[in-house]
Amino acid sequence: MDVDEQQHIDAVRARLRQRYPDLDPTTVEGVINAAYHRFDGCRIRDFVPLLVERAAARALDTIRASDQ
Repeated sequence: MDVDEQQHIDAVRARLRQRYPDLDPTTVEGVINAAYHRFDGCRIRDFVPLLVERAAARALDTIRASDQ
């Protein structure tokens, strides 16, 4: 991962932790990591942070809904 991508992923982590304060931070991190690793073999990385954020947010919304 290059530095720019790492900075974007760090920003995604911060936004999602802020968006889901009611969920366990370990769960949020795990979902983000799982979404990120789905793109491990991709050569074109330009949109990976955006795709990770969208996939993780959908998964976290599902987790939040199942907890209620």
